[in-house]
Amino acid sequence: MSPTLLLTEQLISRPSVTPNDEGCLEILAARLGPLGFVCERMDSGPDDFRVSNLWAKRTSTSAHARTLVFAGHTDVVPSGPLEQWSSPPFTPTHREGRLYGRGASDMKTSIAAFVVALEEFLAAEANPDIHIALLLTSDEEGPSVDGTKIVVERLRERNEPLEWCIVGEPTSVQKTGDMIKNGRRGTLSGKLTVRGVQGHIAYPQLARNPIHQVVPALAELTAIEWDRGNAFFPPTSWQMSNIHAGTGATNVIPGAVMIDFNFRFSTESTAEQLKKRVHAVLDRHGLEYDLTWTLGGQPFLTTPGELVQAVQGAIKEVTGIDTELSTTGGTSDGRFISQICKQVIEFGPPNATIHKIDEHVVLADVEPLTNIYRRTLELLNAGVAKA
Repeated sequence: MSPTLLLTEQLISRPSVTPNDEGCLEILAARLGPLGFVCERMDSGPDDFRVSNLWAKRTSTSAHARTLVFAGHTDVVPSGPLEQWSSPPFTPTHREGRLYGRGASDMKTSIAAFVVALEEFLAAEANPDIHIALLLTSDEEGPSVDGTKIVVERLRERNEPLEWCIVGEPTSVQKTGDMIKNGRRGTLSGKLTVRGVQGHIAYPQLARNPIHQVVPALAELTAIEWDRGNAFFPPTSWQMSNIHAGTGATNVIPGAVMIDFNFRFSTESTAEQLKKRVHAVLDRHGLEYDLTWTLGGQPFLTTPGELVQAVQGAIKEVTGIDTELSTTGGTSDGRFISQICKQVIEFGPPNATIHKIDEHVVLADVEPLTNIYRRTLELLNAGVAKA
């Protein structure tokens, strides 16, 4: 069995459901220490939701060195009903050329592949011209308050420069290397309460129905073209996720209606612009309302440059695939890292089974992932050496 597969199985065996790390970081630190990495814990959060964070860095002696970071998370989502799994979710199991277990795809295989790639790279290049670091957390699948966000804040406080970052999220579709994410849309949520006057449904003149009042505004909001996107992002979208009103009785006009909605927005719009436009619509319709906003993450974009070219080149050399750049999907910890790092991309194995019962990774995808990470290290190091 390959070193990457063995380490992946070690990590899967730890039931590290958010925010619990269950010793995964200790396993990884034990591998990184002998390679010259200084391992620093930055755990954070209250006692009942303590998050484990690791910042591990190997410093180059080169005067021109720049830093490559690999970012990942050891936490996984809950397994769901155990009886629906074909094998126990935290017992690594091989069947028909696949490795089953919670976290196999999201994202313990990526972490193991990068660590093994580092070992192979440093065995051949004892004094590289790049700094190498790992940022690992046990709070990516949860609130994401005391994980990567905290580490980024501390790195910013001490002015630690980061040049490139690879987030090991499972981005591929059919085969490892067919897609990388060079950005993500922002996410902005709103919780809207429109107030009316409760009353008997037979006497509407004595009440004010907030549902009737808000419907024209909602129709207008659904029809707005917020922006047209750009070469890397689809147009910004506005979607309602929940509407609730009424007491449960069929003869009562409700006194309020509550609506949850969300923007997934491109770099063509800002959160403040979107808020302003929503308020303008609601005000124009004369609604009596409260609206609270939650900014889940700003959009980020890494245009093709050194990092994108290195990863694309490594994928092509290892697999022969011309990879696709994409900004689709949900958010990731890249939204935090991009605040202090110039170039951030996400790349990992296929994501078809993430968060599902019987999550797995195809064994044939594991070694190419390791080889791509190692080749990326080599290409970036060579580029710095030439400069």
